[in-house]
Amino acid sequence: MHPLAAVAGGRVTVRGSGVGAFNGTGPEVLLGDRLARVVYADPDRVVCQVPSGLPGGSTPLRLSGSPGATAYLEVGAAVATGVHQVDSPVLDGDGTLYLTYSGTRGDESPVSIFRLRQDAYREPFVTGLTNPTSMALHPDGQLFVSSRFDGAVYAVDESGKIAQVAADLGVACGLAFGADGRLYVGDRSGTVFEIDTAGKVRRFASLPPSVAAFHLAMAPDGVLFATAPTLSTRDAVYAIDPHGEVSIVCRTFGRPQGMGVDAHGALHVVEALAGASGLYRLIADGETEQVVAASSLVGVAFDEAGGAVVVSGDTAYRFDRLPRSSHAA
Repeated sequence: MHPLAAVAGGRVTVRGSGVGAFNGTGPEVLLGDRLARVVYADPDRVVCQVPSGLPGGSTPLRLSGSPGATAYLEVGAAVATGVHQVDSPVLDGDGTLYLTYSGTRGDESPVSIFRLRQDAYREPFVTGLTNPTSMALHPDGQLFVSSRFDGAVYAVDESGKIAQVAADLGVACGLAFGADGRLYVGDRSGTVFEIDTAGKVRRFASLPPSVAAFHLAMAPDGVLFATAPTLSTRDAVYAIDPHGEVSIVCRTFGRPQGMGVDAHGALHVVEALAGASGLYRLIADGETEQVVAASSLVGVAFDEAGGAVVVSGDTAYRFDRLPRSSHAA
């Protein structure tokens, strides 16, 4: 089975001799107690779509004509709807999840950032910020957020109050912190800014401009990763070293979006291209493997225990764990 994890709407492929035909008819697929729609079948392959409403967790997949469970799929549980994400969410050290309602340009929504605690209690956290775009945690745990509307970055205190820390950053999108507290901000017009601990802003690196947003993620070794979707059919994932030198990691994705680094140091990239959306892990030599199947995703965040949250434009899904590899599936 590939991949080994999915959210509602994602397409999962089961392979094996004879799995796609029983007595001359196509198979039925059950995920848990729900019927999954079969979108393709041949004698040795079945592709099915994950239905909505599953509770999440390890879910048996059964094919008609086969005894017992054929495989187990890790299904993401929907934990929040009615949000509007344009980049990755944030998980803090306590497992609290931060989600935005970004809205269309200039839209002043009643709530800018929601906070979802581990007990599933959801509360408004930040109000009065137009177009909250990207979020990142300072090494000390404080939340920072950018606004693509006013080209600024704000620090958020424990009560949800905001204070501007930098401005004149173009269309401020992706955020990432280095271990030393330096903040990196992606301007979709093509600049990555660095803000030092004294608040001084400088141009750090240059990338091709994006038609959507910049997305940033910091690796433990200090390499800054960036995606900048364009109109190309194959966009790059960039690596920027501590001196601002840019290199290309791969050109695999049609519309790469938010990124995250898991507890093992592996970079994950969200692909938003229709028909191929999902979460992908980068492995050796720039190769990728799909980790989560989805119909549409924009971002991902990881916790320290191997769990993750992936988000579409309006829904957040939580995984208690993600499979480490699907090569053997």
